Amino acid sequence: MPLHQGHEKPDERPLSVNPFYGEANPAVEMAEAPPKHRLADAPLPPSTAYQVVHDELMLDGNSRLNLATFVSTWMEPQAGVLMNECRDKNMIDKDEYPRTAELERRCVAMLADLWNAPDPSTAVGCSTTGSSEACMLAGMALKRRWAQRNADRYPGRDARPNLVMGVNVQVCWEKFCNFWEVEARQVPMEGDRYHLDPRAAAELCDENTIGVVGILGSTFDGSYEPIADLCAALDALQERTGLDIPVHVDGASGGMIAPFLDEDLVWDFRLPRVASINTSGHKYGLVYPGVGWALWRDPEALPEELVFRVNYLGGDMPTFALNFSRPGAQVVAQYYSFLRLGREGYRMVQQSTRDVARHLAERIEALGDFRLLTRGDQLPVFAFTTAPEVQAFDVFDVSRRLRENGWLVPAYTFPPNREDLSVLRVVCRNGFSTDLAELFLEDLKRLLPELRRQPHPLIRDKNAATGFHH
Repeated sequence: MPLHQGHEKPDERPLSVNPFYGEANPAVEMAEAPPKHRLADAPLPPSTAYQVVHDELMLDGNSRLNLATFVSTWMEPQAGVLMNECRDKNMIDKDEYPRTAELERRCVAMLADLWNAPDPSTAVGCSTTGSSEACMLAGMALKRRWAQRNADRYPGRDARPNLVMGVNVQVCWEKFCNFWEVEARQVPMEGDRYHLDPRAAAELCDENTIGVVGILGSTFDGSYEPIADLCAALDALQERTGLDIPVHVDGASGGMIAPFLDEDLVWDFRLPRVASINTSGHKYGLVYPGVGWALWRDPEALPEELVFRVNYLGGDMPTFALNFSRPGAQVVAQYYSFLRLGREGYRMVQQSTRDVARHLAERIEALGDFRLLTRGDQLPVFAFTTAPEVQAFDVFDVSRRLRENGWLVPAYTFPPNREDLSVLRVVCRNGFSTDLAELFLEDLKRLLPELRRQPHPLIRDKNAATGFHH
């Protein structure tokens, strides 16, 4: 969550409210508008409070035109009705809401089967508020398993745990390492390799490595990391050194793409070294935010001591989560999506999204001003930069001008060792149709003549040039 501070000098001017918002006499009842940074002395009529908030939110962007976010921005009306019916159900209170808990259990079982757990009936998992929490839980399990195996050395001055990952990981992994005092060992990008290299990852491992994170769908460019090759490199490491390093697969996006579109790709629990997997139900799981899932291949992969058994609200309940109270609506919506679509439905939706991404990438490449880094043929996501001969504008200029037309397309610089590379990235999601893609392309083509006439790129502060891109 973002961290907010109060204003140093609060603006004490009251909100300006249309007098017609008053219930009866508009000339009298709204003579005094409510303040903005302190509680008003008296209540407002509900219609007035609604209109004040509604009007301010009109200045937010249109989520359907947000090509930066991976988060679902469209669901069927029936799903919305179900979520509304469940918004008051506390997910943690499984004794009071046993059917909601049962739907969560079914979702875990479905994912265990989808991800080829050796025995789906014994795989363990839980819902979370998103992949960030799921990654935290998976990291905690990795660290605790390592600590148990090294009880004779840890805690100790010379036994600092580390986690190996590519420099392209989502920021939640850096948070995990910071919060849980784990050294982050990151494999940098090199040349045209924009994600983790399996051999380089294995070389960073030692007796203090709690695990290696593989990303099935990098947020930087949409590419899959080679999970099978990573496991093979760690198998070879174990043969040489005896080090048995588990792998966690961050499938925040790809975990709900690859099972349907890339069935021959081996990345999941079919690989014995994969101990745990997470995904975001609210990304390509096709659910509104926020819901994620964390699964472990078997009970051994999740230390029992991390699972709390709480006598709370009338029943004994095992729980493994960072959060406690949260609504059950998103879990119910996930079950609705699984029930509604099935394997074939998910395959059709994800294939349509990939088709849009590939087609749009090809059309952008054909303009001649841009060079594609990826083509949307793994995640329905592609990254592109300006062609070498383009000198009048850069990706930050393009992002700024597209925003003027309502499109949010992030522009950002890659991490080490490719800080020289700045890109635009387009995320295609369910609801971003071929028609919308054509409208986007028309707006981009309309902007290009003006951009080509610029004397030079106009954006100077690259850090302030665009929004958060993950």
